[in-house]
This record gives sequence, structure tokens and C-alpha cells, in this order.
Amino acid sequence: MITPVENADLTALNSFGFASRAQYLFDVASDAELLEAVAYADERQLPFLVIGGGSNLVLDEYIPGVVVRQISGGYRVLEEDEGSVLLEVAAGQNWHQLVEQVVDAGWSGLENMALIPGTVGAAPVQNIGAYGVELKDRFVSLTAYDREKQVFVEFSASQCGFGYRNSVFKSVAPGRYIITRVRLRLNKQFVQKTGYGVLSQYLNGQEVTARSVFDAIVAIRQSKLPDPRDLGNAGSFFENPVVPVEQCEQLRAAHPDLVAYPERDGFMKLAAGWLIDHAGWKGYRTGRVGVYEKQALVLVNYGQGSARELMDLASKIQASVMEKYGVALVPEPRCYPQ
Repeated sequence: MITPVENADLTALNSFGFASRAQYLFDVASDAELLEAVAYADERQLPFLVIGGGSNLVLDEYIPGVVVRQISGGYRVLEEDEGSVLLEVAAGQNWHQLVEQVVDAGWSGLENMALIPGTVGAAPVQNIGAYGVELKDRFVSLTAYDREKQVFVEFSASQCGFGYRNSVFKSVAPGRYIITRVRLRLNKQFVQKTGYGVLSQYLNGQEVTARSVFDAIVAIRQSKLPDPRDLGNAGSFFENPVVPVEQCEQLRAAHPDLVAYPERDGFMKLAAGWLIDHAGWKGYRTGRVGVYEKQALVLVNYGQGSARELMDLASKIQASVMEKYGVALVPEPRCYPQ
């Protein structure tokens, strides 16, 4: 039987470092403990929020109801053949630590996603990705608890509805499913994916291995993104917007140095950081929050800032980019209470 912490301090559990308290906080390490936390909330008709590493959250000063943090970790090998391994990973496992562990084990497929903050359970929600690789490329299936039907269910890759930084867990049924285990298939032989410009430049002249790609991406990300322990942030704050090719061509005619990449047939992905930078926001500071001086895509808390200050700044950036480029920016982090 587990008991919640009342009036729990969440300041250290969100990477922005915003002062926040939860009415009740449960740390759960098993399916049985998760069910206890769900029952506690349901019996009292309380709001319910699951957090992972806190790196994709903007928390207000007070979070009513039950907050659950999954602390289960580790992985096990379910299948293995000459070319691949199938891993089952606990939802509470730190993502970056998992990536390093599989690289050390000699398996390939996750190295491009090194240093992405957060937990494995949160990874499918956003369909996390970086440097030309997304979670869906290695995803096989997951187990989740369905709060509506009150049973554990399985999701295949097709059932997850993965899109760019999107899934059914985010856009169709937010809050309904609590992911508990994720299964990933990795290669035993290194499969190189280094076409992303800055990555190929960094690796130029080096022997390219899973470890060298991992090390390169860690170095690149550390050069661009502040450590949340030093400067509160949630990494990239806005999604890179996807627009029709025609709109991209019109923007490029007016802004020849516009940064854009092919997304899918008929669409282009614009670099949100470029839009924000060229709208004049890079390095901007207002009170206790601002835009990181080295990367316009990162909003930061300089200390003692609040979620409301940050979201006010985000709204102003969105309005500015819409006015200048006619492009809508969508925040990546989840905001609570909504």
C-alpha cells in the first residue's frame, strides 16, 4: 500500500524549475502501485496527471489532484536473432541513459536521439526525434493502462498514430492512457544516419560508429542548449511548423535564407528557431524569463520565474511570428493546469 505526499514540492521535478506544489504526489514503481494511485484519484474524483522527467512540462504554482511519477526503470531483452534485439523498457527509465546503455551494448538505432531529456514512457506521446531519427523508426509496441476501460492494453505502431511530435496519446486521447512499458527493436550492426547537416559536418574526418554519433550529438546539443540545472528550460519550446510547399516558396521568395526541410509530399518543415530569431526574439529577456541567447527555440527561466510569465512571453512570440511570416507556432511542452 502506498500513500501520497501531500502538498508535494514539484520544483525539482520540472526542468524549468518553476515553484510548484501538487495536492498529492505518488511515486509508483509497479503496475499495482499505479492502480492504487488511479483508484485514489477516482474515488475522490480528483484531477490526475502523470509526469516523467518533467522536461516537457510548464507547471503553475499549484497542481490540484493527484500527480503520479513513474520511477520504474531498466530494460530486458525479449527476443534476439542474428541481426537485431527486441527490448522492453520500463516507463520510468531515463531516456538518455537508455540510449547510452544500448550503445555500450553494441546495439544501433537510438544514438541519434542522445541527450533528449525525459523518460521512456513519455517518448511515444511526443514521438520524440532528433537528427533524422524518430522514436517510431524503432518502435514495436507498448503497454498502457486505459483509465476509461480500466484495463491494461497493447498498442502496435500503427495504433499509436505517430506523426511529427505527435501521437494518439497527445492529440486524440490525452490523459486516457498511462504508458507503462515500451518495446523497441534495435540493430546489432551499425546503420548510419548522418545526413543531417550539422551532424555530418561535426563527424567529417572521423570514423563513424554508433558511439561517435552518440558523442557528436551530445556535444552538439550541449553547445546549443543550456543545462536545466544551470538555467531552467524544456529544450525546444516550439514545434517546427509544417507548411504546404507553396507557402514555403512564397516565404523563401521574401526571405531567401529561410531554413526549411522536406517533410512529406507537398509539405515542408520550417525551422521554428530561424523564424523566432529573425523576428527579433533571440536573447530577449523580460523580467525573470526570456529567450536563450544561443538558441531562439529555447525559452528559459532565469530564476524565480513563473509559468504564467513564460506563457505570456510564448504568446507574444507566437503573435509576432504569425504577423511577420503568417506561420503558427505550437508549443511542445504540456501546460498544467490547462
